[in-house]
Amino acid sequence: MTVLVGYVPSPLGEAALRAAIEQARFRDEPVLVVNTSRGDAYADPRLAPEPDLDRVVRELVAAGVPHNVRQLMRGRDAVEEIAEIAETEDVSLVVIGIRHRTPVGKLIMGSTAQEILLRVACPVLAVKAD
Repeated sequence: MTVLVGYVPSPLGEAALRAAIEQARFRDEPVLVVNTSRGDAYADPRLAPEPDLDRVVRELVAAGVPHNVRQLMRGRDAVEEIAEIAETEDVSLVVIGIRHRTPVGKLIMGSTAQEILLRVACPVLAVKAD
């Protein structure tokens, strides 16, 4: 089994990574870090630059957690990528960061976190940034 974390280079992503490390230690499982972008924009703030991914790897190594990092740009959104990985691989838990949004904002715009919660069959841990 594996703990999958949806990582973005932001305080939400850092909170999700910390929670995934804690859960991986508790469950004695490896962590799969997934960073994704559709690749349709010249600059995508959700796509982690190499120095950020290197720091993530150093943090996982320092924590002593077996890990794998995937950065995907296949023209699909994060929900599709995470749902497919959770469905096709041995994922025990998905960890995501969530931000505060008004109920009206969620109703009109929806949210990636909300879609993941609805589509993924395994348990999902949603964490907020400090």
